[in-house]
Amino acid sequence: MPRFDLTPTELTAYRPDVREPDDFDDFWSRTIAESRAAGGEVRRVLVDTPFTVFDVYDLTFPGFGGEPVTAWLTLPRGATGPLPAVVEFNGYGGGRGLPGERSDWAAAGYAHLFMDTRGQGSTWGSGGDTPDPHGTGPSANGFLTRGIDHPDTYYYRRVFTDGVRAVDAIRSLPEVDATRVAIAGGSQGGGITLAVAGLSDGLIAAMPDVPFLCHFERAVGLTDSDPYQEVVRYLSVHRGADERVFDTLSYFDGANFAKRATAPALFSVALMDPVCPPSTVYAAFNHYRADKSIEVYTHNQHEGGQAFQWYAQAAFLAARATAV
Repeated sequence: MPRFDLTPTELTAYRPDVREPDDFDDFWSRTIAESRAAGGEVRRVLVDTPFTVFDVYDLTFPGFGGEPVTAWLTLPRGATGPLPAVVEFNGYGGGRGLPGERSDWAAAGYAHLFMDTRGQGSTWGSGGDTPDPHGTGPSANGFLTRGIDHPDTYYYRRVFTDGVRAVDAIRSLPEVDATRVAIAGGSQGGGITLAVAGLSDGLIAAMPDVPFLCHFERAVGLTDSDPYQEVVRYLSVHRGADERVFDTLSYFDGANFAKRATAPALFSVALMDPVCPPSTVYAAFNHYRADKSIEVYTHNQHEGGQAFQWYAQAAFLAARATAV
């Protein structure tokens, strides 16, 4: 994939006007308050695994509307004192997988909660376990147009709320220092990270890696790759629905959450990424309200930095987890 987007110089200055609804804050305040008020318990069961240096728990917490969401909680075995924690969100179509599959953060000394994405987990990886018990109007294949008729019914309203409640859940655990919680994720997980960064207070770090779900109107018209092409296919059938669709998506745009974030952030971008075009990442990065930096992978596509990026994140987070 050759470079198809703005030049590196143009990207560093790219701070577009992104559609933002007047009631954005009210919508999300109401959504989060209603889900917190719905109550529900955080439950966990120790899982039998072959691992000897960390323990894995099958954890369930109340997400959107109090609905149960599953996660893997991984703790360094024998650790004493409240631990700093990382809540991680998954890429598009994947589920939480098998216990212990994601162990890097626990191996580095953190409590790690890996959230299952409701309704997903059957496209790649080792599967998911959390249903999405909500119907939807007409939609294209995939998740990006589910419930797109209205912000109240849109799929990512539930997912982003699950992410906020995952942070609430890990803060409730006795092994965790509630003042030292960070969030991370790649692609879709990066988009969820931006949303949670804009909706949760007191985070010590946000690490969106090649984030999806940013600057929808540019992304949909720029790339011919899925998942953004799901919106193109929907609009090619529902002719004339553009305003309604992009009005709904504006409540879920990572650039709008970035304007409200308070945690220091480490982004990443890949300049040949056809899935999450670089300019859409920079739209969120350049609007990000708090301290921020970005790792640029000049010759990579959507895989970005992979392990190189995790090492950068580990160094970034270590400096903040010990400074609190």
